[in-house]
Amino acid sequence: MIKLYEHGVKLEKGGFIPSDDTKAREKTIAYGILRSHSRTGGDKLQIKFDAMASHDITYVGIIQTARATGALTKFPIPYVLTNCHNSLCAVGGTINEDDHKFGLSACVKYGGIFVPAHESVIHSYMRENHAGCGKMIIGSDSHTRYGALGTLAVGEGGPELVKQLVGMTYDIDAPQVIAVKLTGKPAPGVGPHDAAISLIGAVFKNGFVKNKVLEFIGDGIKDLPMEYRNGIDVMTTETACLSSIWETDEKTEEYLTKHNRAKDYKKLSAQEGAYYDGAVELDLSKLEPMIALPFHPSNAYTIREFNENAADILRTCEVYAKENLGAADFSISKKIKDGRLYVDQGVIAGCAGGTFDNLCAAADILNGKATGCGEFALSAYPASQPAYLQLIRNGVASTLMSAGVTLRTAFCGPCFGAGDVPSNGSLSIRHSTRNFPNREGSKPGNGQFAAVALMDARSIAATASNGGRLTAATELDVKYNDYKYKYDDTPYKNRVYYGYGKAQPDAELKYGPGIADWPKIPPLHNDVLLEVAAYITDPVTTTDELIPSGETSSYRSNPFKLSEFTLSRKVPEYVMLAKRIREIEEKRASGEDVFENEYKFVTDALGVKPDKNNTQIGSIVCSLCPGDGSAREQAASCQRVLGGLANVCVDYATKRYRSNLINWGMLPFRYGTDKIPTLEAGDVIYVKGVADAIKNKTSDINGIIIYKDGKVEELPLILPPLTDEEREIILCGCLINSCGNYK
Repeated sequence: MIKLYEHGVKLEKGGFIPSDDTKAREKTIAYGILRSHSRTGGDKLQIKFDAMASHDITYVGIIQTARATGALTKFPIPYVLTNCHNSLCAVGGTINEDDHKFGLSACVKYGGIFVPAHESVIHSYMRENHAGCGKMIIGSDSHTRYGALGTLAVGEGGPELVKQLVGMTYDIDAPQVIAVKLTGKPAPGVGPHDAAISLIGAVFKNGFVKNKVLEFIGDGIKDLPMEYRNGIDVMTTETACLSSIWETDEKTEEYLTKHNRAKDYKKLSAQEGAYYDGAVELDLSKLEPMIALPFHPSNAYTIREFNENAADILRTCEVYAKENLGAADFSISKKIKDGRLYVDQGVIAGCAGGTFDNLCAAADILNGKATGCGEFALSAYPASQPAYLQLIRNGVASTLMSAGVTLRTAFCGPCFGAGDVPSNGSLSIRHSTRNFPNREGSKPGNGQFAAVALMDARSIAATASNGGRLTAATELDVKYNDYKYKYDDTPYKNRVYYGYGKAQPDAELKYGPGIADWPKIPPLHNDVLLEVAAYITDPVTTTDELIPSGETSSYRSNPFKLSEFTLSRKVPEYVMLAKRIREIEEKRASGEDVFENEYKFVTDALGVKPDKNNTQIGSIVCSLCPGDGSAREQAASCQRVLGGLANVCVDYATKRYRSNLINWGMLPFRYGTDKIPTLEAGDVIYVKGVADAIKNKTSDINGIIIYKDGKVEELPLILPPLTDEEREIILCGCLINSCGNYK
């Protein structure tokens, strides 16, 4: 079904031959778009985007950051603010709706596009209104992917959007490109999530496509409807790739024309002889319905093989939960009855699941059937009001509701734990983007634990038709209708504020009591003393573990209140330890000699007192591979607010997280040794001359570990290559401080 070419290949007559002609990378679709958007050529790209997008747990912080630089006068490109994450306005009093009022006022003042709550999820709106062939879009959400519409889109942390707002560029090394050749045609009942889960399962764990661009080519594309392509494309984020792009054809043109943007179409295809750094062949005709079991989209099985070995497979999930998540009592294998698994809940939602085609297919499966009156329940969230309107007009909404499905409005909550939170001990099946630990909204610290398995909407509907018994859609005999979609943007015309190009500089921003400014952040000193506040040995640390999603999102407009949740589900004592270290730094900055008091053990161990005027003190998070998942900048900024100065790891799971660290002035160290030291909270890493090293573009840096018991040990550290802008940001202390140099 899937074949990997783990070496360079050249595209010839629709096939691949081994090659090392990297110059022919210029013949790919990806490089044509990248080159047209970069201020520079060569291997160092400086990108300017065509449009931007943020939702309501990121846009306040982004605009506040841009304002703090003093360089924001108006939005220079179309900037869409959607309200699809904190839409419920159900946590923290007025603060969610206060954020929405702030967002609208910012669009009036700076000339933005404001999409009110329940109108659309962020990526559906961008597909419908802004994606186009040959464009580039950046969004402050990791699932910013519009490759199926010919747009190279990137999901990044908020500071990267701030750079676009204040005249800077998105700086990256020219990426490698991986071909994804699609062949064959999916069988009825096999949906886009089945293809996506299969792809993720094949390439995530081996890092095959990490930080690379996926370029979809091949004859298999032509038979895929556009929403099917979009459904696969949006899930490429879970492969850890940088972005994605697809060949375009008459179906792309039809989609854009239907959405009143025919001029945004152009034919995109790789040139003969294009070089790829590797390739994936995916035979769609051999796909089967899939399930991604807890606790990652790459934990992939066919539903058939899962049903054949359900008990053994589920026990591996239970062991993982016990050993890594503190959920010793979590048991999902007990949900097996007569050899089949019974799940507790189903959800079809968001940018991946809530598309018109998915919900029509679910309705065909459930037509004349019922989800049952027991514990199992199914909810569906059409991803935009235009899609919902058409589902009402063609009768699909009625069919779903008659079957017992609860229809909701456009909302991303089920994707990050803010909607349809299941009961303790439950297993939910979802056509959504992620199934990381606690992503469904449970709180292990309070004795609550649930889990999510990812499936396609079709098999979720099939399971619902059997009262929650796990069922592949291909097990049922279903007549799938050919529903025609007519795009009607009247809901947008009557509710969306279109302010691009119409900035009103004299308009006032509307603040609520939950919105706070960023704290002042000092520049980097030459020497740093880093006290360990978290030492994590998990193979991968997700952004959800660095800063939880769900109810914490309501506090993302207040850096201080949000920081109280930092690492709360992974290292509960972190906040207390980081605050103590921050207080010591405040004493040092005020003139106290902390190296004769709190850190006297450091002075004694070194035999020399660090220079109190030139040695900055901060906390450090030590882990193996942090930052998998979300683009949320708060995974880094919360550490910074608490006095964090650095991370150290074997490698960073994503470019996004490393960029977030840099943009908040934190040192993105990697271990310079294969022998990773065993550290504890309270141990110290002392690094002399780090600012000089950054100025001199030195990568190898010598650190010293001073253990609490006085033992001293050398620690080689690496600062991977930094751009000139990144060096300036770290030296200045954060992006806000450095932006004055980039008007």
